[in-house]
Amino acid sequence: MALNHDLLGVESDPFERSWTSRDTLLYALGVGAGLDDPLTELPFTTENSTGVPQRVLPTFAVLAAQAPTGRRLGDFDPARLVHAEQGFELHRELPPAGELRTTSRITGIHDKRSGALVSTEARAVDPASGKLVVRSWSGVFIRGEGGFGGDPGSRDNWSEPLRPPDSTVTYATRPEQALLYRLSGDRNPLHSDPAFAARAGFDRPILHGLCTYGVTGRALLHTLADSDPARFASMSGRFTSPVYPGEDLTVSIWREGNTALFRTARDDGTVVIDRGRATFRDT
Repeated sequence: MALNHDLLGVESDPFERSWTSRDTLLYALGVGAGLDDPLTELPFTTENSTGVPQRVLPTFAVLAAQAPTGRRLGDFDPARLVHAEQGFELHRELPPAGELRTTSRITGIHDKRSGALVSTEARAVDPASGKLVVRSWSGVFIRGEGGFGGDPGSRDNWSEPLRPPDSTVTYATRPEQALLYRLSGDRNPLHSDPAFAARAGFDRPILHGLCTYGVTGRALLHTLADSDPARFASMSGRFTSPVYPGEDLTVSIWREGNTALFRTARDDGTVVIDRGRATFRDT
């Protein structure tokens, strides 16, 4: 069956998600915290270091605000679906352990000819106060589901500044990075099963897009916000090429006041996250 366009704009039922200190520690390790030097990111990788209270990497907000929709988008081969874009706004720092209530809705089903881009927005609130904590938005591209004559969607006006980056940060990933990251909840076999990866056109499993996103978020946090999650306000970007576990990632950052543009690339220069934007707060 074709994609179910009747789902457009329909809000999901509320979903409550909780997490523990262990979850946020595991997430930090999953996106490479402490890989280069185990002592440099102890606030995110330990809960009992002397004089170092545990804190949470801001990109964990994307996982904290995820919720099952309980609705079937359509009948298609899941190997044809890839994560295309991701963004979030964080209205307050997340605690090491906590809970959010999330609702989501599909905001667009766009015809890209070779496939369909399905856009979703989620809003996660504090269950006790009802105050907004995270607004998250994402897009998935489903190959072969385009050509239905729908709206192609708007174009982004992002452009690379006409100057060298103000900062470049390179982080390694582990050969087993995807196996570690999947323990935070994304068990998509594209990132672990060679046979499934082959169906999607890859010679071996690829790294989760949100793992690459988390590695990039660490670079932005340490470079733009002095490693203070309370100062990290928002981040967005588009996934443009796959990453294989074990590849290095270089984040190029152009800073303009409390806003920055960024790109993430592999060793060979291939851009893997493009059209990146981030904002951060004053001290």
